[in-house]
Amino acid sequence: MKKPSLLVIFLTVFIDLVGFGVVLPLLPLYSEQFGAKGWQIGLIMAAYSAMQFLFAPMWGRLSDRIGRRPVLLVSTAGAAGSYAIFGLGSGITEATTALAVILLSRLLAGICGANITVAQACIADVTPPEERSKKMGLIGMAFGLGFIFGPAIGGVAIKLFGMAGPGWVAASLCATNFLLALAILPETRPATGATRHGARPRLNQWSHVLARPQIGLLVLVFFLATFCFTCFETTLSLLIAKNFNLVKGEAVTSLDLLSKEKFADAATAATILFTYCGVIGAFVQGGPLGRIVKRLGERRLIALSLLLVGVCLIPLPFIRGDGKLTFSALFQSGSAAWWLILVVLGGLSIGSSLARAPLFGLISILTPPEEQGETIGVAQSAGSLARILGPVFAGGLFDLRYGGLPVGAVPYVISGCVAIITAMLAWQRLRGAEIKASRQP
Repeated sequence: MKKPSLLVIFLTVFIDLVGFGVVLPLLPLYSEQFGAKGWQIGLIMAAYSAMQFLFAPMWGRLSDRIGRRPVLLVSTAGAAGSYAIFGLGSGITEATTALAVILLSRLLAGICGANITVAQACIADVTPPEERSKKMGLIGMAFGLGFIFGPAIGGVAIKLFGMAGPGWVAASLCATNFLLALAILPETRPATGATRHGARPRLNQWSHVLARPQIGLLVLVFFLATFCFTCFETTLSLLIAKNFNLVKGEAVTSLDLLSKEKFADAATAATILFTYCGVIGAFVQGGPLGRIVKRLGERRLIALSLLLVGVCLIPLPFIRGDGKLTFSALFQSGSAAWWLILVVLGGLSIGSSLARAPLFGLISILTPPEEQGETIGVAQSAGSLARILGPVFAGGLFDLRYGGLPVGAVPYVISGCVAIITAMLAWQRLRGAEIKASRQP
């Protein structure tokens, strides 16, 4: 398969993730605006991943059997429908009904969320083993760019079209993506691929993949890394609303219903910060990642990235300040806290951007060609499991005060410690996987 196929795969994932990025930073604020408590926000955030956890291995296995293209087309069409439902729910004034419709939209999005799993299998199809860690960085780059354009588009949409705007804009993007994929996306699955064994039941897929010690360890590391990062995704917008005096000098001290002014300020801050993180992530994935992998090797890079994530997660809830987050506010007196937020989030974005590509590069290299979709599907499903547990954990503990820690600090401190411990695990235990990968033909 010629290299332009990688560009087509990248574009398909990128447009899908722009739609995802439009909604994700605003979802906690939307849920809170309709009266959801912390644990309910966590459940709504986890709904997408719960369905993806159940369906990702099935989609990956199906792509091994019938091809990557039809699975990507179905998942893209489903994403468009889910965001349309989100747009409908966002415009409903009755709180309970609105929350139910938003939850339904996230469930449907998760069921159809096969794009990343199958796109990684596509990259494995067209890339030689020695280049897979680098080329898997395309997925991370798509994530980064999605979080540049998605939150920015969401912020503009909410100002132009109101609360329902981001959902309808995301639906339009995914519908466009479906038409683009229908027109130009080729099939990448090898003609002889995925026919050597019958379809395994779900638990057998997991046991088959995890029975390989090196791959099982990599899946565990990916699970823990994802769990820690979801703490940031789930609660950053809520943390900013609480820790910064966005309205009339009065900080929010509990998960109360936000005023319209505070909602707009918090939404603006969330979209700016997520966009900033996306810029950092895209630069890392699209620029120095390949050279860093080559220089440090997968094991060192994975450990270093997780250490950086842990070190940056812990101080986030302790940063407090005054005033709205705008670009001009960064150069005003008293903006030191905003600059500190940017420094810490920059480190967090670099760490999270560096981990994914070497993890999936090693997984792909250690997996037989005919089982790429299944193995990557199980790994993605483990990530989805982390995205189920992580938001419920972060949202449920967000209001907890323990040992003098401020509101919001408990999930960040615990997640940061878990990331640091995982970094130590990766440093000590992944050497065997790296050595075995270097011996692959």
